[in-house]
Amino acid sequence: MLHQAALGSVPRSIEDPIRTNKANIDGYLNMLVAAKDAKVRRFVYAASSSTYGDHPDLPKIEEKIGNPLSPYAVTKVVNELYASVFAKTYGFQTIGLRYFNIFGKRQDPNGAYAAVIPKWVASILSGEEVFINGDGETSRDFCYIDNTVQMNLLAAMADKNDAVDQVYNVALNDRTSLNQLYKMIEEKLIQRVRNLTNKEPVYRDFRAGDVRHSQADISKAQQLLGYQPSHKIDEGLDEAMDWYVKTIS
Repeated sequence: MLHQAALGSVPRSIEDPIRTNKANIDGYLNMLVAAKDAKVRRFVYAASSSTYGDHPDLPKIEEKIGNPLSPYAVTKVVNELYASVFAKTYGFQTIGLRYFNIFGKRQDPNGAYAAVIPKWVASILSGEEVFINGDGETSRDFCYIDNTVQMNLLAAMADKNDAVDQVYNVALNDRTSLNQLYKMIEEKLIQRVRNLTNKEPVYRDFRAGDVRHSQADISKAQQLLGYQPSHKIDEGLDEAMDWYVKTIS
């Protein structure tokens, strides 16, 4: 069973922690119990890089986490704790996938909590300002959706005993700053859209609950699951950009 549902967004969790808790902890526990009672063979669930919190080390290693920096992060830590307890108490197989800034086709650019890449694409195409939180040197490990699909399938099909009841990073072991990301997106759009010109982004205050840098160590996933990312960020943007342009413009 692949469980991907959650109420995402760090800012939304800060504004409404009760709703985030109900969806991400109560809802998650309901799914765990239902899957166990239905004798589901394995429960693969969406974990989060937010679990690393204020831990300073880079790249992030699964066994070292810090203190959560948002209500959303708290819920994802609790998810992992519940999975571990169910594995030990009920002999129920679980695998958590800590997603790092997933992007790709079909991401909704609208709404206050839209992911950064489709939101920026939509703003550039419509001639609106692009806002960057902080100085733009905040960095993330952006991971294309095809890599994420690969990890879900590997986790669901894993037959090694030591691969189960684990959590894994889902990323590239790479870092891209927001300034670099903006330039990459702008250049790719200028290549595809006539009369589009360079425009400087607008910088504003850092956002509460955000970590400064994020980068994943993926060696555990490579060793135990055979994970081999098929798309770097540039390749993922190239593949997704035509869909963005066609759909958003």
